[in-house]
Amino acid sequence: MLVLPARLTHEEAPACMRMLQQGLAGQTDAGSAAVIDASALAQFDSSAIAVLLEVRREASALGRGFAVKGLSARLRELASLYGVAGLLPAAP
Repeated sequence: MLVLPARLTHEEAPACMRMLQQGLAGQTDAGSAAVIDASALAQFDSSAIAVLLEVRREASALGRGFAVKGLSARLRELASLYGVAGLLPAAP
């Protein structure tokens, strides 16, 4: 499982994305879904949505599924505002 930090704003997005890309590449279970744990995320801006969508795109390019665990109501509202909530499915 890939984990988001407590803070993910424009400033932290590039480093967070690199970390998630490395984690995604390091997962050896090729057929499994990439699950992002967002439960620690407390301070964020729209960059968090961009990072999640980029991880989703990269997981798809690897033939893997994608899901988000612990998506807060605030982040879900932001995703809805941008019209991308359907692209961030909840992890079972």
